[in-house]
Amino acid sequence: MGLKIFLVVVVGLVAAAQISLASTVPAFLWSPDFSSVELKESVNYQVMSPKDLANSVISQGGWSHLLCSGSQHEHRVDLAIVFVGRELHSSDVAGNKHVDRALMNLLKVSFTRSNFSMAFPYVAPSEEETMENLLVSGFKEACGHGLGVSNVAFSESCSIEGGDFQKLGNLHSINDHLFSRMEKRTKGETDLVVLCHGGTQSMKELNPPCPESEIMNEVISTVEQSGAKYAALYVSDPFISIRYPGYRELERFLAESAAVNASTNSKGCDEVCKIKSSLLEGVLVGIVLLLILLSGLCCMMGIDTPTRFEVPQDN
Repeated sequence: MGLKIFLVVVVGLVAAAQISLASTVPAFLWSPDFSSVELKESVNYQVMSPKDLANSVISQGGWSHLLCSGSQHEHRVDLAIVFVGRELHSSDVAGNKHVDRALMNLLKVSFTRSNFSMAFPYVAPSEEETMENLLVSGFKEACGHGLGVSNVAFSESCSIEGGDFQKLGNLHSINDHLFSRMEKRTKGETDLVVLCHGGTQSMKELNPPCPESEIMNEVISTVEQSGAKYAALYVSDPFISIRYPGYRELERFLAESAAVNASTNSKGCDEVCKIKSSLLEGVLVGIVLLLILLSGLCCMMGIDTPTRFEVPQDN
């Protein structure tokens, strides 16, 4: 049944070509261990803002029992995970050849094999604020009395304003945090972890980050190995470079520096270069002389002269 719902999402994306898919992103909500509503699988085809998405996750997705203070639920999970990617657009779910297939397969498996899942194919990101910041603030507003989770942590690549949140530097520290919280967490408490792929903090590292699919797969495997029950939300935010033009300036600076270095290195000519240039000049001169010779021979062969001359007669 979950596979049918996922296929319905894909078909709906293809059928809704009139919607500007380039400016919307998909979001997927799932949980193998938690369900608080009678509807186990659903798809919301409305174009919504990140704040609307947060409100839907709280109300329709049942996260009010996980994140809001004062709420009690017999099937609370230990961990609520928010993955914020930087790649997918809504059109990518419909089969764009440039999409990360490993990421799509991971989302498909997670979505279809969970006890509860929801899909939001059309989320319109803001160009002024990051998706993670809007989601966390949206969770607080939807709860009314603020977040009631025992611990909130987010990766350094996330940009979240306000709040005394714990920062996680890399994938190793994320895994250590998940295992340590499993030991320290009181029964009935829920932690919130927000993980972002790339972002402004990643500018400090020149090496490209790991693919989203590897990070998500590693985190989910760690959570499952720890024995924690979890609910997960994935949403993309590919407009990070639009909000932070400094990141694009850095990329442009590195590209221009590489081009300048390449042009500088190409100005010098070593011994091999001089030999090749001399040979090339000789070949060109030889070709020109050969053409002149052939042209002269053709002209001489074209002259029609008599084979014998008559003897002049004496008067």
